[in-house]
Amino acid sequence: MPQSLHGRIRIPGDKSISHRGIMLGSIARGMTELFGFLDGADCRSSIACFRQLGVDIIQEGDHIRILGGGLHGLQQPKEILNVGNSGTTARLMSGILAGQSFPSSLTGDASIRRRPMTRIIDPLHAMGARIRSRRDDGCAPLDIEPSALRGIAYLSPLASAQVKSSVLLAGLYAQGKTSVTEPAKSRDHSERMLRAFGADLIEDGLTVSISPNPDLTGQKIHVPGDISSAAYWIAAASIIPGSEIIIENVNINPTRDGILHIARAMGADIEEINPHTVSQEPVADLFVRSAGLHGTRVDGPIIPRLIDEIPVIALMAACAEGETTIADAHELRVKESDRIESMVKNLSAMGVSVTGTDDGMVICGGASLRGTDIVTCHDHRIAMTFAVASLLADGPVHLDDPDCVSVSYPGFYRSLQLLLGQ
Repeated sequence: MPQSLHGRIRIPGDKSISHRGIMLGSIARGMTELFGFLDGADCRSSIACFRQLGVDIIQEGDHIRILGGGLHGLQQPKEILNVGNSGTTARLMSGILAGQSFPSSLTGDASIRRRPMTRIIDPLHAMGARIRSRRDDGCAPLDIEPSALRGIAYLSPLASAQVKSSVLLAGLYAQGKTSVTEPAKSRDHSERMLRAFGADLIEDGLTVSISPNPDLTGQKIHVPGDISSAAYWIAAASIIPGSEIIIENVNINPTRDGILHIARAMGADIEEINPHTVSQEPVADLFVRSAGLHGTRVDGPIIPRLIDEIPVIALMAACAEGETTIADAHELRVKESDRIESMVKNLSAMGVSVTGTDDGMVICGGASLRGTDIVTCHDHRIAMTFAVASLLADGPVHLDDPDCVSVSYPGFYRSLQLLLGQ
């Protein structure tokens, strides 16, 4: 019998909000403070890049102070900007850099140099940006030259907060209004934060419009806990018998809460307590108790609301009764790893009957998990998913790169120890 989980934990700050706080604080006028900032590798990459752009950023743990110079206060970097492993940094910052009066270039690690950037290059080109993939492969490194931007009405072929945010940020520097229309609503942290900083932004269904040249002013931002980090404990407490935990201060933004809807559809016992609002974001504590899970179907408009949580949802499906189908999630192919392939190979190695498809997977639940060697592909979400899986395995589970969790959850293993009473 696996050891049950008990206790209360506070998860790290939301990664998406932490990134955006650094970026908007850097192009706002005056002081911005972030409290509860995610001190992980990806968000540190955003800090490093904006420091290279001349912004004074002081970090004391999860407290950040940014002295912004306004919309046109950035300076030409002396070296190429390195975003590390952060796709958010690369794509959102490209929108800001496209509107600057100086040239710049950005690159990242091997994973970033494989991830598709055409999705932001194309709309930025349409706005008049001079941005190109140095190797002409649609990936980083990217070179950006000064240009006069014009507002466009962009019909995005995919629901992507990174694409939407990149275009909206470029729209701050454009002539005329810029709008983005998505096929489904992606996470809306940029919209909430832009409005808080003083941007003229209008939302109309699946369309978001922004006016140029606002007077963005520094803000105090309290960053709530990241629901993507909470997902591992939601899964663990649900599938390990006798578990009962409280996850504090979780962001339950309705564009991010797909994990809660799918977990409940599978039979999970999750109660939201102490609901309140923190810096324009809805927040609650989550009370999770173990429950018998059953298979379900995960597809359609909910996918953008849980795209980062699909690996751990797949693990929940492996431990549930019946079959689970995940579809419409082709985006998983171009994350830090090909997460469909990573999950299929590793779940199979643990004895799960799972079949990969072009845009998802089909999982037959109810298998006993066996110990094995896990290939993380240096992907933090794969590593955390199989760290949870190890709690139910009949033998040792070895992760080839356990430390990659530092990208989004540096204290992951400590949280695990706390919930195990260690």
